[in-house]
Amino acid sequence: MSFTKTTEQDSNYNNLEEMSISDIITNINNEDKTVPFAVEKALPQIEKLIKEVVQKLKQGGRLFYIGAGTSGRLGVLDASECPPTFGVSHDLVIGLIAGGDKAIRKAVEFAEDSKSQGWKDLQKHNISNKDFVIGIAASGTTPYVISALETCNKNNIKTGCITCNQNSPLSKVSQYPIEIVVGPEFVTGSSRMKAGTSQKLVLNMVTTTTMIQLGKVEGNKMVDMQLSNNKLVDRGQQMLMKRLNINREEAEILLNKYQSVRDAINHYNNGN
Repeated sequence: MSFTKTTEQDSNYNNLEEMSISDIITNINNEDKTVPFAVEKALPQIEKLIKEVVQKLKQGGRLFYIGAGTSGRLGVLDASECPPTFGVSHDLVIGLIAGGDKAIRKAVEFAEDSKSQGWKDLQKHNISNKDFVIGIAASGTTPYVISALETCNKNNIKTGCITCNQNSPLSKVSQYPIEIVVGPEFVTGSSRMKAGTSQKLVLNMVTTTTMIQLGKVEGNKMVDMQLSNNKLVDRGQQMLMKRLNINREEAEILLNKYQSVRDAINHYNNGN
């Protein structure tokens, strides 16, 4: 199979510096509109990967994201939002980025080119064949990610990937590849744009679907969310008021007592 790096192809637009602000944002928006359709084409791939992730987590395993640059940051972001949203441990979904945590804010030169550090970073978390590892790389050519997945495969650890080129080296070393082909970027090669957007959409699907399958959502509510700010406390009270048909004061008392929407509902129902 041939490999064409469409993420690096010339933009469909030229002389960007001569465009008005209105033209620039209109054209960016027009390009962005194509992203969900590209994701739609990959839904069968996404479904296969999620089924495996759910199975691993139900058996006590963990989900790892590993990437570099924008891709790595998106993985870290998605992982970091799982505990407050779904009330799970910080060790259930783990995001790793080439160059370490400092690379989340500032690029670390040549970190993505290492062919050994990815596996070393996974080993720091005692990676095992109970876990599932997803490599994220828009180009599908990042050595840090590819080498990590190659070593995972050798150690009987299931692997997947999210990339934006077909038949990339990363896809070839992934047991469950997801390929979102978004085409050339508005600014040539700027994969933080459409490619990054597509990766974020897929990551939303992976963790949200997985957490629903693990029972972390009831109806359409985040009953296990952490009550870490006033907005979330208010949301929790609203959930209790609607679910239990009680007033604000009663909801506040219940939530203060049990510090969990799920626990408050269970104790209320058991006591009434």
